[in-house]
Amino acid sequence: MNPLPFLIILFITTIQSTSAQTLINTTCKTASNDDPNIPYAFCTTSLLAAPASRCAALQGLGSISIRLIRYNVTDTRCFIKQLIKGKKWDPYQRQCLDDCFQLFTDAIDSVKQAMRYYNAKKFDDANVQISSIMDAANTCEDGFKERKGLVSPLTKRNVDVFQLSAVALSVMKIVQTGSGLI
Repeated sequence: MNPLPFLIILFITTIQSTSAQTLINTTCKTASNDDPNIPYAFCTTSLLAAPASRCAALQGLGSISIRLIRYNVTDTRCFIKQLIKGKKWDPYQRQCLDDCFQLFTDAIDSVKQAMRYYNAKKFDDANVQISSIMDAANTCEDGFKERKGLVSPLTKRNVDVFQLSAVALSVMKIVQTGSGLI
C-alpha cells in the first residue's frame, strides 16, 4: 500500500487547520486591540471551540460568532428557568430572574434576526440586534445590583453573553470594512 495519498491528505489538512487558527488568532488580536471588552484569550478560546471554525474563512467566523451567542443565550435562558424552578427566591430575586428570563427570551429572537441580517450583508441591522443582546445582559445584571448585597447568580453568563456579542460585532466590522487584520 502506498502511504503517499495519506500523507498528502494529512499535509493539506494540517495546512488548512494552521491557516484557520492563524485567521482566528489574527482576528482576535485585532478585536482585542480595538475593543477593551474583548479579552484575546476569551476570543480565541470561544472561536476555536466551534468545530467549523477550523476551516472557516473570515465571513464564516462572523456566522460562527453569532451562532455562539445563540447557543449561549439559549443555554442561559434554560439555566434561568431551572433557577426559578429549583428553589424558593425572595420576591425581589424572583422578579430579577423573571426579568432576566424575559430579556433572554427576547435575545433569542434578536440573535436569530441578527444572523438573517448578517447573511444578507445588512451589517448595520445585524449590529443593532447584537447590541440589543449586549444591553439585555447588562440590564439583567443591573437588576440584581440595584439591591445592596444581592449577588447575581448570572454574572458569569451575562459577562459571557456580553463578550461573545462584542466578538461578533468586531468580527462583523472586520468583514464589513475588509480591514483590520494584521
